[in-house]
Amino acid sequence: MTNSIDSIYSAVEKGERLSKQDAITLYQSGELSELSRLAHLKRLKAVPGNQVTFLIDRNINYTNVCNSDCSFCGFYRHDPEHPESYVLSRQTIKEKIQEALELGATRILLQGGHNDELPYQYYTDLITWLKANFPIELNCFSPSEIHQMHLVSGKDYPSILQELKECGLDGLPGGGAEILDDDVRRRVSPKKVNTEIWLEVMKFAHALELTTTATMVIGLGETVEQRINHFFRLRELQDYSTSRGLKGFNAFISWPLQHNENTSMGRSRLSKNYGAQGEEYLRNAAMARLFLDNIPHHQASWPTLGTEIGKAALYSGCDDFGSTMMEENVVSKAGALTENKWAMSPEELQAAITEAGFVPAQRDSSYNILRSFDSCDSGAAVGA
Repeated sequence: MTNSIDSIYSAVEKGERLSKQDAITLYQSGELSELSRLAHLKRLKAVPGNQVTFLIDRNINYTNVCNSDCSFCGFYRHDPEHPESYVLSRQTIKEKIQEALELGATRILLQGGHNDELPYQYYTDLITWLKANFPIELNCFSPSEIHQMHLVSGKDYPSILQELKECGLDGLPGGGAEILDDDVRRRVSPKKVNTEIWLEVMKFAHALELTTTATMVIGLGETVEQRINHFFRLRELQDYSTSRGLKGFNAFISWPLQHNENTSMGRSRLSKNYGAQGEEYLRNAAMARLFLDNIPHHQASWPTLGTEIGKAALYSGCDDFGSTMMEENVVSKAGALTENKWAMSPEELQAAITEAGFVPAQRDSSYNILRSFDSCDSGAAVGA
C-alpha cells in the first residue's frame, strides 16, 4: 500500500530510507519546495557546513568518431573519413593541458567516441604518455569506452581497468549512463552498452579504488518509474561497494537532455516531448539526494540550464558547483548553453557560489579541499 505524502515526508525527515514506491509517489506528487527543503537537510547531514566546492579542470574529447549513433548526440561523426572527423594529435592534447595547468587545473576529463580505428594500445599508450608528462589527475574513459576497448582487444573489463590504472589512470567518469533502464536505452541508444554492462564496469572500477562518479540525463522520454529505476540501480551498486569497504561513487551529477536540429531526437516530430526545464531538473536533483543516501556529493549542473538554476540546485540537495570545464563539445552541439559560453573561470564559479549564499572552496577529484575562499571576498584564500 502506498504511503501518504505527509507520512513519506515524515519518514524522510527521520532519516528513513526511501522505497522505490514511496520515491515514485514523492517524485510525482511532492511539492518542489518541500522536496528541496528535505534534500537540503539531507545534504547538510551528509556534507555539513556552508561550503560549496568547485573543480578547476578541462574536458578533452580525443575523438568524435563513434559507432554508437545515439539519437541524442550531435557531436559524433560515424564515418572516420568524414571531413569533420578527428582524432586529436598529442601536440594538440599537450597544448590543451598546458592551457589548463596555467589556469590552475588539477584534473583532465578525457572522453571520446567509440572509434573502431583506434587499437587498444592507443589508450594505454595515451595514458602512459599523459602520466609521464603532466602533473594532473587523469579521469578518462566512460564505461562504454571501456567496452569499446574490450571489443577491439578481446580483453575483459577487469584486465583493461587494471592495465589502465597501472599506466596512470586515476578515475573513470560516469558518462554514458543516461537512464539506466534498458527499455529507454533500446529506444534512444540501441548500439550502446546496456544497464548491466555500465554497472559491471563501474563495479570493477570500484574494486580498483578508481575515482568514479555517477551521472543521469533526464528528458529522454522516460517515465518517473524509469528515473527511480536509475536511482535504485546506482544505490544498489553503491551499497555493494561500500559494504566491502570501498569508496564507490563519490558524486552524482544529473542534467536535462539538450536536443536541436543536430540530433535525430531534435529533428523528430516528437522533439517537443523531450528535454526538461528548470523546475523538473530541480525536482530530480532533490529526489536524487533523498534517494541516493549513500553517495556523499551531488553536483549542480550550470552548463545546461545556466548559473541561476545551478545556484537554486544548491538548495535542492547539491553541495558542489561543478567545474570550469574550459571546453565543452558534446552537449554544446545539441544546443546547450555551453554553445555560447563553454567555460566559467574559477573567479566566476566562486562568485556564483558566493551569490547563492555559500562559501566557495576549490577541490580535487576526490573532494579534498585545496583552497577555501572567504564568502565576503572570493579572491581571498583561507587556510590554503
